[in-house]
Amino acid sequence: MYLVRALFVWLVMMGVEFTHGALRTIFLSPRLGDFRARQVSVFTGSLLVVLVACLFIPWVRAQSTKSRIIVGVFWLGLTLCFELSLGRFVFNRSWASLAADFNILEGGLFPIGLIVLALSPLIAAKMRRL
Repeated sequence: MYLVRALFVWLVMMGVEFTHGALRTIFLSPRLGDFRARQVSVFTGSLLVVLVACLFIPWVRAQSTKSRIIVGVFWLGLTLCFELSLGRFVFNRSWASLAADFNILEGGLFPIGLIVLALSPLIAAKMRRL
């Protein structure tokens, strides 16, 4: 049952992240360039993900460390599928462009955001002292 609730929270996160991405495109990308703006937004987006997780983790009812890890991996898988599909098939980004976001040696910081996302149920529970 907690995975159904986790799916709802993930949809909320994606709504928040979609808005975050739109604001990045409007305000930050023209000033910093697209790649640098995406780098900066990894950190602000990670903060937003942890905030959403903190708000909803009691409602998700993932009570154990194991269930929180499952939720984090669930969110990670959903996000990878969503981001790659959206980037490739909606925004027509090339696979090379998408891969650049994952290449830390080339400045791609998306893996950091994904790690924070996967750990966010544990972080949120710790912050909420659950």
